[in-house]
Amino acid sequence: MKKGSKAAIAWGKKMLARKTTTRKRRTTRKGDLTLKRKKAFPAKRKSNKPKNSPRSSMAKAKSWSSKFKTGTIGKVLIGLGAAQAAALAVGIIAPQYIGIAKPVAALAAGGIPGVAAELVIDQGLLGNVMGMFGGAPNVQNGAGGL
Repeated sequence: MKKGSKAAIAWGKKMLARKTTTRKRRTTRKGDLTLKRKKAFPAKRKSNKPKNSPRSSMAKAKSWSSKFKTGTIGKVLIGLGAAQAAALAVGIIAPQYIGIAKPVAALAAGGIPGVAAELVIDQGLLGNVMGMFGGAPNVQNGAGGL
């Protein structure tokens, strides 16, 4: 294609129509848009590093209690609590189903760690330990004699 020919001029017009901006080329200053209409210097993201402040020491003092609310220990505690609440509610209505309702409630609320803890502590280990020390055995009496 020769310079100045009809094909060259047509190609130049076609390229001119493709342009995304009418701005002349110059150095890009901070805060300007580039020729592609993007920010020239995108803002740096702030890091999420904790800053040393008086409040952070207070947060560290309270953080030990939050460990009981999250993680496996939290699921165990939630499962045990749900099992006891279910035992209380079912015990009033249908006491013969307490043994089934407690693990089901522990599984629903605390997942596998909750039901495992409920089975070990409430229906196994705790009953055996209390039995050694003369505690009342964990026996549910049905509606017998009727």
